[in-house]
Amino acid sequence: MARTTPYEPSPSHEPAQCDDRPLYGRIAALLLDELRAGTIPPGERLPGERHLATHYQVSRETVRQALEVLRRSGLVATDRRGSHATLPGRPLETPGAPVFPLGARSSDPCAVDRATVTWEAPPPEHAQALGLAPHRPTLVHRYRSATPDGRSLRTAVTSFSAVALSEVTELARYRDRADGATPAQLRRAYDWMRKAGLALHHRDAITQVGDAFSVRVTRRVHDQYARPLEITDLVVNEQDALVYEFTLPAAG
Repeated sequence: MARTTPYEPSPSHEPAQCDDRPLYGRIAALLLDELRAGTIPPGERLPGERHLATHYQVSRETVRQALEVLRRSGLVATDRRGSHATLPGRPLETPGAPVFPLGARSSDPCAVDRATVTWEAPPPEHAQALGLAPHRPTLVHRYRSATPDGRSLRTAVTSFSAVALSEVTELARYRDRADGATPAQLRRAYDWMRKAGLALHHRDAITQVGDAFSVRVTRRVHDQYARPLEITDLVVNEQDALVYEFTLPAAG
């Protein structure tokens, strides 16, 4: 199951007694301060009500009322998997974490990229690789990166497995906005998987496409239990270099 951002209770979070606002209003303000400070990155799941109640030394009902204040203001959203921050801002990234889709971004700084998600039946070969029944829908991510002069073009189509969607909360949340039009950059997908306790194994197969003007990279990712997590088809034209960069921790 996905892990939430760890919280450490602190005496500084005790609500000020001289504040005229209701207690739940003061707790909402304290939580908002932490959201703005980046303690909980945008899009990340908040700790549960019980944890927040301990953190702020109030009742769960007070926490529930405080969250409702933030929901009405559009600063927190709640779905069947819990509450998460919706404040705009740059999500925190784990140093060295690979960016999804790996290898899909052009090295040209002027390249323009676009990514969207849909909830649909994946290509048959994707369904087979992920163990999905034929025509069963899943989260499908489409990515396109192109330079202004058209010299470099990269496209990637990724299908996620039922395992990935059931265990990685941040991915599952995209189902509600998988309309194929709303921008959906999943740069931290692999980071989210690692935070959910999944060890990632990548296997890439590189082949030429047609008359060799392009190469295709078929990437399969599974976890430590050999369960499939995603499959990606990345197509790169031959005028652009395909570079993979890996960062491995030092032994000991």
